[in-house]
Amino acid sequence: MSGHRGGVGVFPGTFNPPTVAHLAVAEEARTTLELERVDLVVSRIPIGKEHLSIPSLDQRVEVLERLAGRVGWMRIVVSEQRLIVDIAAGYDVVIMGADKWGQVNDPVYYGGDSARRDDAVARLPRLALFDRADVAFNAGVRHITEPDAVTLRLEARYLDVSSSAARAGASHLMVPEALESGLWS
Repeated sequence: MSGHRGGVGVFPGTFNPPTVAHLAVAEEARTTLELERVDLVVSRIPIGKEHLSIPSLDQRVEVLERLAGRVGWMRIVVSEQRLIVDIAAGYDVVIMGADKWGQVNDPVYYGGDSARRDDAVARLPRLALFDRADVAFNAGVRHITEPDAVTLRLEARYLDVSSSAARAGASHLMVPEALESGLWS
C-alpha cells in the first residue's frame, strides 16, 4: 500500500440506485486525497446482490454515465471481477464503507483461508474508508492494526443513506439522474 496523494481512486458498488451518499463519498475521497478521477466500478455479478436484477446492469450504467458526465471527474467501469480486492488492482486508492472493509477481511470470501485473505488485503492500494450508520470503521472491523488508510469524514446526514431505502421509496436519497430516469419508481 502506498501513502501518496493523487492518482485514480476506485469505488466499487452496485449503485442500485446511485445515492446522494455515493456521490458525497466519491467527492470527499477525490477532494481529501486530491484524486484526478474516481472510477465507480460495477461488477457484472456482484457478491451477495445477485437477486437485484431490476433495473438491468445496462440501465444502471446509463444512469451512472449521466452522473459522471455531470460531475466531470468520474468514470464508470463494468468489471467481470467480484471481489473488491480484485477490482482494486491497478488503482491508487480503493474507496469503501466500514461494512465492505469488514467483508474484505472475512476469510469466507477466500475459501475460509486466512492466509489467502491476508495476502489479498496486503495487495490493496491505499484505503479510503467511511463509516456507515450501522458500522463504524473504528469499531474493530479490521484485523490489521494500522492499514495505510484515510477515514473519510462525511456529514452525518449521509451516514444512514442506503440504496435499499431509496428502492423502498425514499426517492430523495437518489442522485438526480437516478430519480429522473424513473427506473426506481
